[in-house]
Amino acid sequence: MLNHAAHAYYVLDAPVMEDPVYDRLYRELVELETADPGLISPDSPTRRVGGAPADGFTSVAHRIPLLSLDNAFSHAELDDWYGRLLKVLDREPAPGEPLPALPMVGELKIDGSALALSYEDGLLVRAATRGDGERGEEITSNVRTIQSVPLRLHLERPPAWVEVRGEAFIPEAAFAAINAERSERGEAPFANPRNACAGTLRQLDPKVVASRRLSFFAYTLHLPDDWQAGPQDPPAPRSQWQALGWLKAAGFHVNPHCALCPDLAAVEAFCDRWEEERRSLAYATDGVVVKLDDLRLQADAGFTQKAPRWAIALKYAAEEAPSRLLRLTCQVGRTGVVTPVAEFEPVPLAGTTVSRATLHNADRLAELDLCAGDTVVVRKAGEIIPEVVRVLRELRPAGARRLELPPTCPECGSPLVREEGEAATRCVNNGCPAILRRSLLHWVSKGALDVDGLGIKLIEQLVDRGLVASIADLYRLDAALLASLERMGETSARKLVAALSASKGQPWHRQLYGLGIHHVGEVNAKALARTFPSAAELAAAAAEAPERLLAVFGIGAEIAQSLQQWFATPANQRLLEQLRQLGFSLAAGTDPGEGLAEEAAAGPAPLTGLTFVLTGTLPSLSRSQAQALIEAAGGKVSGSVSRRTSYVVAGAEAGSKLTKAQTLGVSVLDEAGLRTLLESGSG
Repeated sequence: MLNHAAHAYYVLDAPVMEDPVYDRLYRELVELETADPGLISPDSPTRRVGGAPADGFTSVAHRIPLLSLDNAFSHAELDDWYGRLLKVLDREPAPGEPLPALPMVGELKIDGSALALSYEDGLLVRAATRGDGERGEEITSNVRTIQSVPLRLHLERPPAWVEVRGEAFIPEAAFAAINAERSERGEAPFANPRNACAGTLRQLDPKVVASRRLSFFAYTLHLPDDWQAGPQDPPAPRSQWQALGWLKAAGFHVNPHCALCPDLAAVEAFCDRWEEERRSLAYATDGVVVKLDDLRLQADAGFTQKAPRWAIALKYAAEEAPSRLLRLTCQVGRTGVVTPVAEFEPVPLAGTTVSRATLHNADRLAELDLCAGDTVVVRKAGEIIPEVVRVLRELRPAGARRLELPPTCPECGSPLVREEGEAATRCVNNGCPAILRRSLLHWVSKGALDVDGLGIKLIEQLVDRGLVASIADLYRLDAALLASLERMGETSARKLVAALSASKGQPWHRQLYGLGIHHVGEVNAKALARTFPSAAELAAAAAEAPERLLAVFGIGAEIAQSLQQWFATPANQRLLEQLRQLGFSLAAGTDPGEGLAEEAAAGPAPLTGLTFVLTGTLPSLSRSQAQALIEAAGGKVSGSVSRRTSYVVAGAEAGSKLTKAQTLGVSVLDEAGLRTLLESGSG
């Protein structure tokens, strides 16, 4: 009864009992469960607020990757996305013909924090943050406090597992009340509802989370292929529109302001409507998410490395505000790039106060024609990153001096260099303190070696005092020396030394990313590490066989050239040797998937140009091991079957992907067939 009442109140906005009645029944339930703990069920309303604060959060792997969306900022960019979608689906019109109409769903883009909810046999068993899309932080106790998240699905015959994705958020009224309470207590108010939501979800005490009154909208559903609905249950959806209906029937709060649009024109009208009407909503939105409605066509469209091809977020134009320029400063990055930064009088913008914005490079500085004392128009690109849009020249002071990049590095005084054809201006002094500081900060960052306790302030002390001159020097620090630094005690120093020592065991792809090679990000580092399972092999390929670099999916000429330059630099060669002497393997470890990748990478790439889809359970390979094996041999692994699929590798309990492959006439392999293909190189 209490769960029904809570659902009616928080999800349906249709209360079925008065608040005092609910409170009295809730107290009675607490008394009964206290007297007899055996009465406590997993979906009891009393389970929504946890007990003692947790010690921390555990990193967990998402069953299904929680990807971000590509963004569009205009109708023209939305049209371009639709054109790419038609192309990948082989539905491009002939010259002169109108665009085919594909039904799409428009949903408001809620400005909050993405969550992944996992249910087993109808019960909520895990909730996690987005994290990096593959892994997130497990915050189940906190999410249980969100009343619009059902603890048990409202289904007669729930599936063995269900993955639900959605957005947690703080409504505007609750946000205002929270900030008022914080001000009364003398605490700093939150900058905006999004930041307040993200910070709330990472509170260690669920009772604090419950007090913040978060809400949740569900928008994506993943079900087992073989689920059979009960007589009173909604059937497995075949479209995004049906999926929203399924989520609503299962007990979730689904945003009511969504629409099934028959064509692109209807989508654009929906976007235009909500650009104006969103200001009347009780929660923050920053755009519209457009999704292809047909789930089968979504599978055909597939994914890029970072985002689904069948969905896009149209972000609304950012709020703009004028401000007076105070000064031009410069930042030196870890690759030596000198970035001009405009500092201006603080101005409120899209929920926060901003006072500085990057100007990117010398070309952008010249394009703006920026002068000292100018009045500039500032906005947030994507409502996140402040940027200077234009200069109000009519307000320029008489005789104002034009601003340019300095001729020398603001950190070390070395002459700055801008090579022909490049937009960036660089300091090329490898001993520049700014380059060193940023390189160290990158090395210890979460995506790289993930060394807890080593932030920018401590790095600045180490560099400024001459205690650290390279990444390798970090591992020569001892606890006694660290404890003598500002804001460092003996306990913190011992923990930092232990964290540095533990970081030597990070996998090879993290070590590669941490080296900070120009253009080599996390995704490219993983791809390179799968193909070249050691620094020695990658260096050899860069020096002797650059064509092998170009054969790696996602690696182009610019990245290959950057790798060649980095490994050919004597200082970098010395760094690698020092790291080896300090105990870094700079190679793949003993994980079975890594071993398979090494085995495949040792020979030619027999699967180059082939696309595979994995389904079911293989006899001796996990899904990740099979993927590593295929990618190391030059192949690509896709999550969906289409006419472009070369092979489907099917194991036990293969589902709809196998059926679709048979329908399309795609070749099907078992694990033995995959190994044979790898060994023979025939395609």
